[in-house]
Amino acid sequence: MIPTSFRTLPAVAAALLALGACTQKVDAPPAAPVTNEAAAPAGATVATVNGRPITATRVDAIVRQGASSGRPDTPESRMSIVDGLATQMVVAEEAVRKGLDKAPEVVEQIEGIRQSVLANAYVQDFIKNNPVGDEALKAEYERIKATVTGTEYKARHILVQKEAEARDIIGKLRKDPGSFGKLAMEKSIDPGSKARGGDLGWFDTSLMVPEFGAAVSKLEKGKFSQEPVKTQFGYHVIVLDDSRPIEAPPFEEVKPNLAQQVQQQNLKKQVDDLKAKAKIEIVGASGAAASGAGAAPATK
Repeated sequence: MIPTSFRTLPAVAAALLALGACTQKVDAPPAAPVTNEAAAPAGATVATVNGRPITATRVDAIVRQGASSGRPDTPESRMSIVDGLATQMVVAEEAVRKGLDKAPEVVEQIEGIRQSVLANAYVQDFIKNNPVGDEALKAEYERIKATVTGTEYKARHILVQKEAEARDIIGKLRKDPGSFGKLAMEKSIDPGSKARGGDLGWFDTSLMVPEFGAAVSKLEKGKFSQEPVKTQFGYHVIVLDDSRPIEAPPFEEVKPNLAQQVQQQNLKKQVDDLKAKAKIEIVGASGAAASGAGAAPATK
């Protein structure tokens, strides 16, 4: 069992920056209005709209995004993407012809998309050019490993709805302790462990409801609970099969996740440094928050 310290990782880098959505979706790909002076995107051309190219690179990017959501990459789906992009370009050009690209709210949205794309590009560049070496990873591994403490348990249980049922099972176990597995398969209402004779495998009591965890930690190896253990799920009869100190998993097992964790820590530090050097002036909240109790402007 991997300790929680090694399983909990920071949010992805994009979430760190709280960036807005800037990638295109297959069904309704958003984009800033285009102008006739815009340079043609790089990559092989798969279609043109009024002489402007739709590139394979652009289609591939949307296909990759769709694949992450379970959408298949088929000739039909690619044609649908091209059709969507063509429609978008036609409408965008018409918007430019009407001068909508000069509207203040549109200009602001375009700038927001530009900043989002650039910020994401910076994140990807930082990750690419700042790999984490084994020395740093092992140092972080040893730091986390030193914090791994406690005990994990291997136990079985029988879950029933009524206290009287649990007491009846305890009475039967006092006469025949070896019948626990058979009674679990016959009586337990826990579908996850019933077929295994009530076996829950190895677990950390912190992952269990408090009443169950407390009861397990008080049992001696090979002993079963002499009183029903009541939780929100019903009444449990528990037998403790074994216990052992929680140990950190091998370095190689957690290395990939650890690399992601350290890299994102480094990225956060870099972003924090950039913010510290910037002149950020907050002059007031927008929207509904601004209509509440007034607060003094914060200046950094």
